[in-house]
Amino acid sequence: MNNKKIESYGYTDFYKRQVEELTTSDRSLIPARVIEVHREQYKIATEFGEKTARLKGSLFYNGEFNNEYPVVGDFVLVQQNLYGEDVIYHVLKRKSKFSRIDSFNEIEQVIATNFDYVFVMTSLNHDFNIRRLERYLTIAWQSGAMPIIILTKIDLCKDYVIQKSQIEQIAAEVHIIAVSSYTGEGLDEVREYIKPFQTIVFLGSSGVGKSSLVNAIAGEEIMKVNSIREDDSKGRHTTTHRQLVMLGNGTMIIDTPGMRELGMWDVSEGLDTTFTDIEELSRNCKFADCNHENEPGCAVKKALANGDLTSERWKNYIKLKKEAKFAEWKESVGTRLKKKAHHKNIAKFQREYYKNKK
Repeated sequence: MNNKKIESYGYTDFYKRQVEELTTSDRSLIPARVIEVHREQYKIATEFGEKTARLKGSLFYNGEFNNEYPVVGDFVLVQQNLYGEDVIYHVLKRKSKFSRIDSFNEIEQVIATNFDYVFVMTSLNHDFNIRRLERYLTIAWQSGAMPIIILTKIDLCKDYVIQKSQIEQIAAEVHIIAVSSYTGEGLDEVREYIKPFQTIVFLGSSGVGKSSLVNAIAGEEIMKVNSIREDDSKGRHTTTHRQLVMLGNGTMIIDTPGMRELGMWDVSEGLDTTFTDIEELSRNCKFADCNHENEPGCAVKKALANGDLTSERWKNYIKLKKEAKFAEWKESVGTRLKKKAHHKNIAKFQREYYKNKK
């Protein structure tokens, strides 16, 4: 069993302070990091090694709406069980996360948490799509982590100057790295972010080469690589569940099943950052409440007319804005319920915790 100190998994003072507030001087519950999720079974890492774990039923399956369930990357408090699965009691506050809307239940679905960088990946084949990249960047900026754009499969593209120029126009402040997992070109730039204790989440469609990049960085086959369909460059789902993988140098990578579309959740800040140019134009409109339709002195309409702003970018902004407004309304409903249930859940945790001490 590969035992590592919990600090090697990125357990910092941010989480230690939370544990101290929750458990005071007693340490019968210990911190762990969630490294895999399979439906209702979890794989966790503690200072004693990797184990399977389950949720404390009375705390999580209590009929409460908007319970905070663990996802890959979460730090949790667990009760050790020497003869079976450990038991998860509490999910610690997250420093970063990215979410999408659960289209069936119309609620937030958290995908991954507690990462330092988001590798927004797109390949230089049929997958290349500026509008989708804007969506991914919006989610990445909203997450609270730093986005890095990774252009993959440059060995299949003789000249990618045009594509890179298109990206620079929509993401001037983001580091763009062009790589080939096959030839090794660009990997040294990527390795600048491959540091111990750091967590990176990969975000991109199926077939963009996430698994190949991980293997190339690690220098060994950590993840299975599947081929893609040559007619449309779409990939098969190599990753079937969310997992956190620790590389030999102590860097952690969160891989998720490829997602071609991500329904927006709360991305108000992410939109402002991704579409800084449009936000700036809006501030220059004659009227503060300009709808950018028929109002005189509209800076947005002027930019569209003279070509400073493309209609495609504007339409995508409006589309994402509408999705964000719907998500914002759904979140406001959930937030009211969360606030109402928060103190109740903490009280339940403390009752269960102190009951175990007796």
